Order: sequence, then C-alpha cells, then structure tokens
Amino acid sequence: MTSRPLTRDSAVPPEPVLSSELRVERTQGSDLHFWIYRTEAGESPEHRGHGAPGTAVPEPGADVDETGGDPLIVMVHGLRGTHHGLEPIVERLPGRTVVVPDLPGFGDSGPMTDRAHDVAGYAAVIVELIERLGGRERPVVLLGHSFGSMVAAHVVSCDPELVARLVLVNPISSPALHGPRVMLSRLTSLYYTLGTALPARLGRLLLANRLVVRAAGQAMLRTRDPQVRRFVHESHLRHFSRFHSPQLLSETYEASVTGTVADYRAALVLPTLLVAGESDEIAPVAGQRELVAGLPDAELVIIPGVGHLVHYETPAAAAAEIDRFLGEA
Repeated sequence: MTSRPLTRDSAVPPEPVLSSELRVERTQGSDLHFWIYRTEAGESPEHRGHGAPGTAVPEPGADVDETGGDPLIVMVHGLRGTHHGLEPIVERLPGRTVVVPDLPGFGDSGPMTDRAHDVAGYAAVIVELIERLGGRERPVVLLGHSFGSMVAAHVVSCDPELVARLVLVNPISSPALHGPRVMLSRLTSLYYTLGTALPARLGRLLLANRLVVRAAGQAMLRTRDPQVRRFVHESHLRHFSRFHSPQLLSETYEASVTGTVADYRAALVLPTLLVAGESDEIAPVAGQRELVAGLPDAELVIIPGVGHLVHYETPAAAAAEIDRFLGEA
C-alpha cells in the first residue's frame, strides 16, 4: 500500500465542449447510451493550445478496435451521476480508449426491464457492454466511482477473467448504515422513501429540488476555487436529477447503502488502484486503508484537500495516478 502526498489540481470550467461518439445498444432491456473517447497523445487539457479543460475530444466516427492490444478502459459513474461527471478524468488520459455509459435509468439510458436496478443488475449491464466491445479479446481496465466502485467490484467477482486491472475512485468501503454516518444515511433513506410515496410528479419535484441538489454539492465540495465550485453546482443542477423515476432512484439508493466494495474482497486479487479523497466523509480514508490492507495486489493513493468529488476537483492528480498504474501493466 502506498499513500503519497499529491499536488492538488482544479480548474474545471463551467461549459465543457464535448466531441464524442455516442452509441446505443439494447442491454438488459435498457436502451443503453455510452460514449467512446479516444484523446490523442499530447491532447490533454494541459497540452492543448485550444479548447478548455473539462473537455474530452475523442476521434469522431472511429470504431472501437475490438482486437487490439491496448487496454479498453470502461468507467462506471456513481449514484445519480451520468457520463458527464467522469469526463474531466477521461480528457486527461491521452492515448487511451475510454468508454463511459449512462447507467440504466440515469442520464440518456432507459431503465432495465430484465433486472433490478441494484449492484448485480448494473454489473450485468457492464459485463454485457464489455463483451460487445470485444473485451474477451483485449485487456480491460474497469474504473468505478463511488457507487460505481461497488458495481465494478461485483463485475470482477462474477467474471474475474474479464477484467485485467481495477481502479476504484472514492470507493464505498465503509457501511453507510453503521458508524458515524448512520443518522445521515437514515435521514437520506427517509427522503428517498418519501419521494416514492408521493404521487410521481410531486415525488420527482422533491427528489430533484434544486435547493437540495445544491446543498448536497455544497456538502461534498472542498475546493475554494470559485470556477470549480460553479462548475460542480451547474453540473449537478443539470445532470443530478436525470433519473427515470423516484422508484428507480430509491431502489438504486438502497443498493448503494446496503453493501460495500469489501463485500467482494475475496475476489479482488487482480492489480487494483484505490484513489481516495483525504477528507471524504462518504467514503472515509480509514475504510480505504482497511480495505486495501486485505487485498493482495492493491495500492491506495490519497489526494489531499478533496473529499468525494475527486473526479471534479482533482481530475489531473487522479488521472496521473491512473495513467501510472496502467503503465505498470
């Protein structure tokens, strides 16, 4: 295990300009929307002479090389997220092929008809997506953020030969319904339960309330950079409430608080990188240290001055660690 002091970065702009290839596949009953990025070497925000940080510029219209030797990176966003939230990291991985879906029931992807919207259901979607992209014939790196870390870990546990390397960003390693966060978790559960008990229109208004969404972002933010704070708040207001229904959102929330990545510890024998935020109250560092200590081939990197929004507040530091980790393959 390693814990290195890293340089804190920020400066994600409020209006990312995206160029990506969108695909739609029928997966587990969902019209799954996913985006393919190929940022060319030397075209990261730190090297581009045009465009703004927070943009990902893949090669438009190109096909995924389904038999190549370069790894395919598949990223899984967290609860109430969409592919947009992971783009600040994607753009800082030049020369890599990255695929990011909107999980079923969130963003542009429709709900599943064949599975529950829980960890196992979403893991089945990711397995099917990887297979369709030729993941049985090339190395696959699977990255999960927050709730996505549980989905990624479940994928490895049910299909260990499918994934070559695992990256967990702000992984959920401590039970939400036990310990110091239990009261907040129970109040949040009541909030989601109330949202499902109300008529659909009123329930959506409650769960998508702009003041609640802004307060949630405010609680997770650590940066004082006004540009980054503005970007995070605008992103959350734009994307955080793009869920299919209150019932689906509540179902997914319950899945997010009734398990942890540690539930799959026995299966996580592959090379694994954990990227944690020093002041993450949702996924505390103490739990990350305990988790990595029980894994045979894992390392923990702790980024200072950031909490649960590593992908927004410190994407360059996270991407640098991910790129280094992949370079060790």
